[in-house]
Order: sequence, then structure tokens, then C-alpha cells
Amino acid sequence: MVAESKTGARLLLIEDDARLGPMIRDMLTEIYDVTLVADGADGLAAGLDGQFEVMVIDRRLPGIDGLQIVEALRRKLITTPILLLTALGTTGDKVAGLDIGANDYLVKPFEFDELFARLRAIRRVFTGEGRTLLVGGWEYYPDSRTIYSPYDGRILLTVKENELLKLLADAPQRTFSRQQILQTVFSAADTAGAVDTYVHYLRRKTDPEIVLTVRGEGYRLGQP
Repeated sequence: MVAESKTGARLLLIEDDARLGPMIRDMLTEIYDVTLVADGADGLAAGLDGQFEVMVIDRRLPGIDGLQIVEALRRKLITTPILLLTALGTTGDKVAGLDIGANDYLVKPFEFDELFARLRAIRRVFTGEGRTLLVGGWEYYPDSRTIYSPYDGRILLTVKENELLKLLADAPQRTFSRQQILQTVFSAADTAGAVDTYVHYLRRKTDPEIVLTVRGEGYRLGQP
């Protein structure tokens, strides 16, 4: 196998084969921090947590098919690069996997050198997070509701947290009143108190300095 240093990147492996799954896990552990899940539904739940830098998903799984997992993850804006493993090697099968949102496709049986190479490739060229906004020392990807802390790594925002931060980050020098934020981010049924609540949520999840309070005026983007 080609020499490669351990990255510590978190990898989700969804593979139900009782022999192959642990074998792949043990090999990948030389480079990655691997979580092995042997069931489709449990694998989807793990993937939806958004805590992984890359995923390897078997095509045929009990409960939920690998294609269904990929489709469900992409619908939820989980943009983590995904490599599909399968014994189905026809062109149609490959096209189906790629069209549903997988980044690459590897047919069993395979050499581990090729598996590592394909994982390096999809991580290297991966740009699915979308446009980047810098918030102080943090990298913010509004299209995928993701912000990267320089200390704790990837943090997934809720829809409202993301809409609030996006509003502020798109105009970092502007101060928004509670009423302006309420009209832009929230529904007509919400009150101004919802703005303060979600500012609190956002600060607690990321950094207290990410949103600044401008006394008597409202809120603006901070510099954590």
C-alpha cells in the first residue's frame, strides 16, 4: 500500500458484511478515525449528524439501500463526500449512484490502494460546501449550514440559525434592528423575542462574539 500519514479525519463506513466491514475498517483506521455501522437505518442516522469528513457506503444494505441513504443525506444538505461500494459494476449502476449524489463509485472486489486513492481524490476536489464567508477566524458555508471553528472543527447550524448568521455575514458592516431580522428570517407569527432567542442559540453553539449587540440599534456580525 502507498505510504500515507494518518489524517485523523472522521470517516463513516456503512457496510453490513460481517467479514468485509471489519476488514475495511481496520485498513482505513491506519489513516482515518473510522466509525463502522452495519445497518442502513443506523448508518443514515449517523450520517445525518454531520460529524464526518468522508463516507464510504455499501450499495446493498439491510433496511435502507445505499442509494436511498445518499439521496436522504443530500436532501438534508449533507454535502460530505461519499464513496459508494458495490458488487454491481454495470454502467447503469454507476450512473445511478453518481446521479443520486455520490462522489465516486468503487466495484467489489477492490484493492485497498485504489480505495485510499479514491478517498484522497474525492476529499481533495470536494467543493460541495458552497461559497465561503469568513467570520473572524471561522469559515462559514451558508449553502450547507456549516461553520468551521478553528478549535472544534465542523458545526452544523439549524435552518433558522443559518438564516440569521447568513443575513449578518452578507452585510458584515451593517447593524440590523430586531424588526428587520424578524421580517427577513422569521415568520409573521414570531415575535421580536425570537430574534434574541436565536442570537443566544447561535452564540452558545459557536462563539459569544460571533454576533455583537449594538445597544439601542440591534445586532451585527462579530469577529470571533
